[in-house]
Amino acid sequence: MDTNNDVFSVKGKIKIAPSILSCDFSKLGEEIRVIEEAGADMVHIDIMDGVFVPNFSIGPMVVESIRKKTSLFFDVHLMIIEPEKYIENFIDAGADNITISWESTLHMHRCIEKVKNRGVKACIAINPATPVCILDSILEDVDMVLVMTVNPGYGGQKYIDLCTEKIRMLRQKINSLKTLTDLEVDGGIGPETIAVAAAAGANVFVAGTTIYHSKDPAKVISDLRKIAEGKFQMQ
Repeated sequence: MDTNNDVFSVKGKIKIAPSILSCDFSKLGEEIRVIEEAGADMVHIDIMDGVFVPNFSIGPMVVESIRKKTSLFFDVHLMIIEPEKYIENFIDAGADNITISWESTLHMHRCIEKVKNRGVKACIAINPATPVCILDSILEDVDMVLVMTVNPGYGGQKYIDLCTEKIRMLRQKINSLKTLTDLEVDGGIGPETIAVAAAAGANVFVAGTTIYHSKDPAKVISDLRKIAEGKFQMQ
């Protein structure tokens, strides 16, 4: 199935990425169709190994199975140790973007090269306690940076306020480079926190429980987008 690969083509475009971590896994295909029809820009897929983070999720075979159900852009975050061993598997399964957690590998540049050589978008994620300066040597090589605004592993956590300044610092660095690099946030995103993160410079927003636990996902996605668009223009 052809996917929406031009989702990254506009600098600063607000993108809403519902996380399937909060959906009903017994009807995964249906749950993804719901957010596609509701106007989501991409679907965020967390891959967790129970080692790098204290939880398990899904593997390449599940990603491949849902790839057949939707044309949404697949934003795949490998929350696993030694991600370099599995990058190819998830690209083959249908990932449009591969996110590597900085803390998960000793060979980040090699990982990013492996992703880009396959013609897939590459992103680096940093955990709440990881400083922004760690990305200085590689920021120009990636399509997106993800600031985790909770400690990864579980949905439904509260946004960590200290991450707002990290978002602001990264936006300043990205703007100074004059690149199309997107700035994503994941964790505790709702109407109040999306306003804070967008004002600081984020433009891609992962939201799980806020969307999937609502009675009207389309309205929630629309409302989140409007809030983010208004605040992003002010940053």
